[in-house]
This record gives sequence, structure tokens and C-alpha cells, in this order.
Amino acid sequence: MRISGGIAKGRRILTKKALHARDDRTGIRPTSAKVRQAIFNILGERITGSCFLDLYAGSGAVGIEAVSRGADRVVFVEADQIAAKNMKDFIDRFGFKDKSIVIMDKASLFLSKTEDQFDIIFVDPPYASDEIDTVLPMIDRLPVLRDEGIVIAEHSSKRTLHEITGDLMLVKRYKYGDTALTLFKKTKISGQSPERQFN
Repeated sequence: MRISGGIAKGRRILTKKALHARDDRTGIRPTSAKVRQAIFNILGERITGSCFLDLYAGSGAVGIEAVSRGADRVVFVEADQIAAKNMKDFIDRFGFKDKSIVIMDKASLFLSKTEDQFDIIFVDPPYASDEIDTVLPMIDRLPVLRDEGIVIAEHSSKRTLHEITGDLMLVKRYKYGDTALTLFKKTKISGQSPERQFN
């Protein structure tokens, strides 16, 4: 698995052998290169200079790519100890230590206690879990996302995420085979559709 853009483009994060071994132990399912490319195409120039949160970071591929593509600071949150250690190793190897922090914690616990605010939050819980139904309302309710901030949720394409009551508005859905991305934006501006506000 390789970084697809930015200053670390082409650098390898995991060998296939290591990736399969990790899947067997932890159930971590790294975001595919196609979906990662789609994420950063959606974000465009918003990634530059942003504060980026990678929840359920797993392999760390999305957050590392965010640094590579110009994010100013990336926080990786991952509950698995082995995955967190491997992320730290790759961050150090790529020279991204000054712009990255790895936190070993459950996503909901991190959200409940962090004092940080983010421009972009990437949410990718296990597809079979219901955790996305817990963390999205938390992101809406807690002051973790800046006004006009973006949330991208990765989930099974068999599942449809709906509007959240509050300031987190659904903007658009994207489908890539078995994977879907749902885009939300935090806005308190009325009188426009969320999609128009995002563009």
C-alpha cells in the first residue's frame, strides 16, 4: 500500500504480507487506494494547512496521506496497540513527527475529552459495528469540529447515513463498490443547501 499524493507520494506504508497478518489479528481494514484518492479529491485544497483528525486510524494511511498532501497537523486515534505502534514507526520514518500525534484510545472516549478542534474529521469505524451511530452525533454535539468543518465517514455501501439533528448537515454521498463515503459539513448558515455551501 502506497501514498498516492503529496511529498510522500509513492512511499510504501505496508507490505501485503504485513497487511494480511494485521487483518487476521485485529480486523483492521485499511482504506483502499481508490477510496483514499477519492477522499482527497473531495477535499481538494481544503487539506492544505488544515487540522485533521483520523478516527479509527487503523493502518494510518489516510492520516499519513493528509500530512503528505499539506495538512498542518494530524491526530491519529486508534484503540489497537499494535496498529498505534506501527503508525508511529511510519510517521517517524517519513519525517512527519512534528505534524502528527498518535493517541491510543477509543474514538468515543477521545471525542468526549479532547479540547482540540479540527477542520476535517475522517471517521472509519468497523463496517459491522454501530459505532458510527455513536460518534457522528458526538461530533455534532461536542466542540470538536470548527464551524464550516468537514466530516467524511467511510462505511459499507449497503448502509445509508442520514441527516443528523443539529449543525452537522449531510452534503453528499459517494459509492465505490462495497464502500461508501458520506460527506457532512458543520454550518449554522440557513437559506442555502449544504451542497451549495460546500462548493
